Amino acid sequence: MGDLTRSFAAVVCCFAIAGFALGQESTPANMRAQKTTSSNSAYIAQALTAAPPGVAKGAGVARIDKDGNMQTLRESNNGFTCMVMLNTVMCADGNSMAFFGAAMKKQPPPDKLGLTYMLRGDQGASNTDPSATKKTTDNHWVVTGPHIMIVGAGVKDLGLPDSADADPTKPYLMWAGTPYAHAMIPVRGGTSHATSTNTTPEKQDMKKMK
Repeated sequence: MGDLTRSFAAVVCCFAIAGFALGQESTPANMRAQKTTSSNSAYIAQALTAAPPGVAKGAGVARIDKDGNMQTLRESNNGFTCMVMLNTVMCADGNSMAFFGAAMKKQPPPDKLGLTYMLRGDQGASNTDPSATKKTTDNHWVVTGPHIMIVGAGVKDLGLPDSADADPTKPYLMWAGTPYAHAMIPVRGGTSHATSTNTTPEKQDMKKMK
């Protein structure tokens, strides 16, 4: 996730550099400040949609800058930080941030319970390879609708299904068999948005018949 974000930021930066740099010279400083403020406000509003209103009200907001560094746009008053990652919005507590930070660095994750809200769903991930950044024919790519994630070693004892071909309309264990296993708990509206790309039409028909 970290490498992908940095690559994305670099592409955006290179694409914009020619026109934007020239525009900086001819655009008054006050107008540039207004544009930045407007952009930040829109980003903050989008990021906060990841969490329920009660959590979003006191959550902080961060953005990954063009160099891959985290920039705080709003301080957190409740321990949660919301952000936008490649059109996916999430709002995570401190333990979850540490957990996914360890996953990005391929380091052992902390054994602490953490909670992350993703009420807008996600864009998909491999259910077998935590480092995968795109779908392949055999990496069990799964797209989950609105959900919450619970991290920490204790989730392995919840008895959740841990099949590589997860049913994202029901609670399941993602990345089972790795140090980064975590619980995926669909919430309201999850069924209409979630899809498993490894579920064949025949399997879907059989589920409907049950």
